[in-house]
Amino acid sequence: MQTRPRPKKYRPKNKKRKIPKPGPRGFALEPYQVLLRPLVTEKGTHQSTRHNAYTFQVNHQATKPEIKHAVQEMFNVRVTDVRTLLCHGKKRRHRMKEGQMPDWKKAVVTLHTEDKIEFF
Repeated sequence: MQTRPRPKKYRPKNKKRKIPKPGPRGFALEPYQVLLRPLVTEKGTHQSTRHNAYTFQVNHQATKPEIKHAVQEMFNVRVTDVRTLLCHGKKRRHRMKEGQMPDWKKAVVTLHTEDKIEFF
C-alpha cells in the first residue's frame, strides 16, 4: 500500500539570521544624518501648538540620545523628552503583484516651554 508523501518541514527565515552583539556600533551618525525630515501632519501640528512637541522622521538606527543631540544642535533649542516608535510600511499593490512600503522610525521631541522651532 502506497502512502502519500509527507510535506517538507517549514523553517522560518528568522532562524537563519545573525543575532547582533550588544555594544557600540561601528559608525557614528552626524546630526544631519539622524533627522531625515519633519513630519507635517494634522496631529503633529496640534502637538506643536498645544504641547510644544515636534515630530520627525529619523534614521532607523538612531538612538534617543542621538536624536536629542541632533535636534539641540540643528535648531538651537533645549530638548526635555524624546519618544520614538517604529512605523511599519503599508502593503501596496501594483497590477498583480503585492509589495510593501519600507519601515521607518518616527520621533516625537518635546521642547522646553520657552523654546520653539519655526519651520511650519
